[in-house]
Amino acid sequence: MKKLFKALIVLEDGKIFKGLSTKKINCIGEIVFTTSMTGYQKALTDPSYRDQILVMTYPIQGNYGTNKTLDESNSIQVKGFIIKELTDLPSHWQSQQTLKSFLDKQKIPFITDVDTRALTRHLRKRGTMMGSISSESDVSKILKKIKSHPKYGSEDIVSQVSTTKIFKYSGNKKNENRIIIIDLGVKNNIKRILKKLGCEVIVMPHTSNYEEIIKLSPQGIILSPGPGDPMKIINLSDVIKKLSKKYPILGICLGHQLLGLAYGAKSYKLPYGNRGSNHPVIDQKTNKVFITSQNHGYAINQTGLDKNMTVAQVNLNDGHIEALKHKKLPVSSIQYHPEASPGPKDTEFIFNNFLNEINEFKEKNK
Repeated sequence: MKKLFKALIVLEDGKIFKGLSTKKINCIGEIVFTTSMTGYQKALTDPSYRDQILVMTYPIQGNYGTNKTLDESNSIQVKGFIIKELTDLPSHWQSQQTLKSFLDKQKIPFITDVDTRALTRHLRKRGTMMGSISSESDVSKILKKIKSHPKYGSEDIVSQVSTTKIFKYSGNKKNENRIIIIDLGVKNNIKRILKKLGCEVIVMPHTSNYEEIIKLSPQGIILSPGPGDPMKIINLSDVIKKLSKKYPILGICLGHQLLGLAYGAKSYKLPYGNRGSNHPVIDQKTNKVFITSQNHGYAINQTGLDKNMTVAQVNLNDGHIEALKHKKLPVSSIQYHPEASPGPKDTEFIFNNFLNEINEFKEKNK
């Protein structure tokens, strides 16, 4: 590894952590952590991390390199990357380039040799906050820049990651279920799984209106995951409510929050978010517990929730709503990621359940 520069992590509350960088860096964003032990490439390219500086709590990163097929979007989405130890000697037969090269080619600043566990403990205690990774030494100057920078969630971030054009991802056969994904920051693995299940997959911009969507005659609609505060795209609520009366709908993560808002729920920001691959969720009906992969900083509560919408699952760690299900319509949502990458695949059956609902709905409405 080439020459290293002294670098700092400065949090908006004034807390400082020291580290090293391979070049001069200066980056400001909301600093969040994930407890996943693997999957750094999938996390880096996940659109839900847009505009954030990511901390990996697992100490070693880069040990299996990177591979283009593991990308969850067309580019790295994080603003910066914080790690304890970066290895430049990956060991995996599918590795195409090192993690350092992957970051450098896309000009993503990163800082190493950081006590990431101490940083994580501070964020758990004080909550996620704005911060900077910088090779500057004047802390007061860095703090002024942080204070003047727009707060995470104060702007619409979805428009930065959503497609601007309608496109078909898969499908040609007439008997395939046509699934429309409203792209709020969809991960590639959602599209891959639907393709594997034999679906025709069409991706549409998050700005699509009701008429544009029904014109394509879908059999089902997925509201994808994505970044930021759901209240910044609250205008989608009317479209979602109208669509839910006509088609089976599945909301995932941000899509779950938007479905909740469309049915009267309120959203709120979590103290430090749920980001990792070991979050326990209990089903209220069956009492089964699922280990889930999660990445979100906002959640919804029951305040104002429509009486026809039930809370189907809750988080066993903090009790927040993990799933909604309509009493009469084939409309449901989940806060976690059934595509589960990185993380366990315990909940991939959610997609099969959704397709079963679509087939039952079609049979019922022949």
